[in-house]
Amino acid sequence: MTAKVQEFTFTVAEYFAGIGLVRAGLERCGGKVVWANDISIKKFEIYRSFFPEASEDYVVEDIFHVDPSSVPPTTLATCSFPCINLSVAGKMDGIHGEHSSAFWGFVRVLEHQKQQDEHPPLVLVENVPGWLYSNKGKDFRLTVQALNDLGYVCDVFTVNALSFVPQSRLRVFLVGMREDVFGPPDEGDAFVESIQKRSKLLASTSLRRSVKACKDLKWKYIDVPEPPPLMKTGLANIVEDLPEDDPLWWSEEEVKRHLAMMAPQHRERVKALMQEDEFAYRTFFRRMREGKQRVEVRSDEVAGCLRTAVGGSAQQFLLRAGKGQVRMRHMTPREYARLQGTPDFFLLPPKIGRVQALTGFGDAVCVDVIEWIACNVLTPLIQELSISLPAASYVRQLVP
Repeated sequence: MTAKVQEFTFTVAEYFAGIGLVRAGLERCGGKVVWANDISIKKFEIYRSFFPEASEDYVVEDIFHVDPSSVPPTTLATCSFPCINLSVAGKMDGIHGEHSSAFWGFVRVLEHQKQQDEHPPLVLVENVPGWLYSNKGKDFRLTVQALNDLGYVCDVFTVNALSFVPQSRLRVFLVGMREDVFGPPDEGDAFVESIQKRSKLLASTSLRRSVKACKDLKWKYIDVPEPPPLMKTGLANIVEDLPEDDPLWWSEEEVKRHLAMMAPQHRERVKALMQEDEFAYRTFFRRMREGKQRVEVRSDEVAGCLRTAVGGSAQQFLLRAGKGQVRMRHMTPREYARLQGTPDFFLLPPKIGRVQALTGFGDAVCVDVIEWIACNVLTPLIQELSISLPAASYVRQLVP
């Protein structure tokens, strides 16, 4: 699934760290987070339960209030800036919206480090597909231009968590490489042509269109391997085995109410599953359709994209059907964790409530995706970096 893990360690500054799933993925391929930041104390509490040693390195603070001189120089900086103003689940206020504007706080720190010639050789920026077309593509252009202005040439690709876990979760990843380290940008038309040749697993239609519209910016093509094929099944493997009397299971009356909210094709789908000799699992959502609330059941054996635990259409529920029965319930934090590639030995602190846990995982990235990018994209670049400039101060950050 991934390239061979290297023996050396590269250091990382983890911006908008959330509950630490970027760190979890990077650690599988030699990454060592030496500084992390997020504004949410609740997310830090989950992060700390996963990484108890992180307390001294995790700064709970608004990124605009972080002293740039307090951030250590590292080989890599990761930036999973808030997506709410770029997502179709939000208002799409754009990169200058209340939350997503935090990206400029990240830029502010890099600008300070650049003045000291200590800005990281590599940056990894991640966000939702809406980033590509928010404000008719202007937000994506602004973020790439900002990195260009800091001396980074960029490549961009998409990866769906469905290549690794039974969750359909497409995300956009932008890799910035210091031009003075990795060389000048490619010619714009040549870069666009290279992107057009990439697999659909790495280049969505929106991404191809966005790159073509921004071909005048500074791009540099990376030979990114194709991810594994998308999964078609696997939801049953992440389901937590709850007792039949667990309070998360809905009452018979509540199940009937939700069946009545289904369009005929969805109700027939459930009835067909009920006739099977074994239990099958599906996820479903409550949606507003033509002024009415509808229950929509997925036809496949994977989950939809996890989101936070607030908001009607954002919530995802679990349905079990078979042996003449149908039951429904909310999903558990452990099921969310498994769908994000988080191993079961990552224990949630008891004082964290279910909603807060679901929100933490719903806002996070898939661990397996980050591991794959670290081992197959970042590691070759870091190897190139360590060979070409062994005496540079930022290369010395490769070792703890």
